[in-house]
Amino acid sequence: MAVAVQTQSTSTTKPASSLLILSSKAGSMTPEIEAKLRKAFAGSLAVEFDPKMDIEKLVSPTATVIVAGGDGTIGWVVRRLAETKHPVGILSLGTFNNFAKSLHLPTTVDAAIRVIKSGKPHPITLGKLNGKIFLEAAAIGLFGETIAAGESAKDRAFGSFAEDMKHIAEARPFTYELSGDIRGSGSCMSLVFTNTTSIGSQMPVSDKTPVDPYLELSVHAGASRTDIVKRVLARAILSKHKEGGLGQVFKFRKLEVVTKPKVRIYADNAQLGRTPATITAELSALQVILPR
Repeated sequence: MAVAVQTQSTSTTKPASSLLILSSKAGSMTPEIEAKLRKAFAGSLAVEFDPKMDIEKLVSPTATVIVAGGDGTIGWVVRRLAETKHPVGILSLGTFNNFAKSLHLPTTVDAAIRVIKSGKPHPITLGKLNGKIFLEAAAIGLFGETIAAGESAKDRAFGSFAEDMKHIAEARPFTYELSGDIRGSGSCMSLVFTNTTSIGSQMPVSDKTPVDPYLELSVHAGASRTDIVKRVLARAILSKHKEGGLGQVFKFRKLEVVTKPKVRIYADNAQLGRTPATITAELSALQVILPR
């Protein structure tokens, strides 16, 4: 369904003090919800989400940016504004909403509107893997391969899905050495670095919230294909969050990982090459509007 887009010419109009970004492709977005959001934030410049947009050209340096969409849209906006001073309001309208739920943000539209209007901006922790920002989690090995395959299946990118499934079938144990805040070595199928309680299709991985000033390392999440299946079933069928437990979990601010052989690394479903990897927890300059 076509969605009307309100635009302004940045050459003749001063930058907006509030911006509403709407994703018509979000799983829960409807014409009725869009109309409600436009009315609730009538004083904001409203635009349809476009990954080619330059937000900074539309708004003043301290403008509030409100994003209504799924994890992909919200992640794009947060990454783009991570080093800015913008307060960011989140309206989660996606299928899984991992980031918003980990921040204890409401996923009903009316409640989310109230939080944005009456809540308090708060800095959050974002992860970085070899300098690339991630909101939910980074992974080395089998767990990352599995999440990437799930994302390809959700997007119906069947060519990528076939390649991802091949990577899963070929995954083997690897040895690793950790340095930085945690020092150690061992052998495993996966290393998972989490910033949210769940990732992908709400697969449980941690008790972590982005408000915490650190990331968590799980050595046993995704330790085997069986473990990953249990986590998927725990959410999709059993409606349990901690099926099978989280295993050994360690808090850290900075880690360096070397593996033998070199292993594929992932951040929020995107493959970023192979090890070695440096993972850091960094406080964002932007502030997400949270309940008071």
